[in-house]
Amino acid sequence: MFGRPLLRFVRKDTHINFMRGRFMGLIVSAVLSIASLVLFFHPGLTLGLDFRGGIVVEAQTPGPADFAKIRAALAEHGVSHASFQSFGAANDVLIRLDAGSEQDTQAIVDKVRHTVAESLPGTTILRADAVGASVSAELFRNGMLALALSLAMILGYIWFRFEWEFALSAVITLILDLTKTVGFLVLTGFEFDLVMVAAILTILGYSTNDKVVVYDRVRENLRKYRTMPLIDLINLSINETLNRTLGTSSTVFLASLPLALWGGATLSGFAWTMLFGIVVGTSSSIFIAAPLLLFMGHGRTKRGAKRAKAPPPSASRPTTIPPPTKHGAV
Repeated sequence: MFGRPLLRFVRKDTHINFMRGRFMGLIVSAVLSIASLVLFFHPGLTLGLDFRGGIVVEAQTPGPADFAKIRAALAEHGVSHASFQSFGAANDVLIRLDAGSEQDTQAIVDKVRHTVAESLPGTTILRADAVGASVSAELFRNGMLALALSLAMILGYIWFRFEWEFALSAVITLILDLTKTVGFLVLTGFEFDLVMVAAILTILGYSTNDKVVVYDRVRENLRKYRTMPLIDLINLSINETLNRTLGTSSTVFLASLPLALWGGATLSGFAWTMLFGIVVGTSSSIFIAAPLLLFMGHGRTKRGAKRAKAPPPSASRPTTIPPPTKHGAV
């Protein structure tokens, strides 16, 4: 009915032995995850405004930003200990201050906005946000709770749809993906805020979908090829879904790439994290989730193979020839 697809990443009859590198894939993944956990504790994530609390003002000056002049003007109005950062163009400036009491936060924001506008005429205030300490602590707690509930729901869904080997393999792989993403955030210095929580949840959902596709084909082939060794069956399933996996990953990757390159300071961190998560999620479906499924199902498969080779009970009983009757005697 429909014509052939215009683009195929691999041939339809490809037979790549992915399970040959199963040990190397698991070892590399474990090393990267352990290194990411070390980075999480030292130096740690760069918490954003949502989780750290404080004041952030983005301004665009008519010419190149003069940090010394802005700092002196704020000091004259009683605003000290402000940090300045240039982002984007040379006339874009980011001002950060620690949060004070809940009552003084809005007053400090207004003071910073008016001071910057008066000291540098023609300056445009692009954004001014403030989050109190108590609100930031609640947001951080809710963000971590959202990640934990997401993993729990994914475990329940896959366990209900497949068997426990599939569910446990998928959740372990997702945890490894999550730790690598945390390490990426530490190395890049992107701020960890609610936007990054949304990015991580999106990565978990995308990675889960990718693994469910592979697991569905494994389950179908388990019913279709009952005597095929499990390692060959998993290799066959990955090869059969490879075009679909690479096609979906490439589509999401190309959709996120413009945001990473031209999305500005607000969206670039989210987009780069998404790009990293797409690469990690796609590779882990092949080199992490599939080997884990192989190891967890290996014992059961060997027992099933022994049962399949064993002769049926009726065949093992000796056949008794009845003695001839008198009527049959010669």
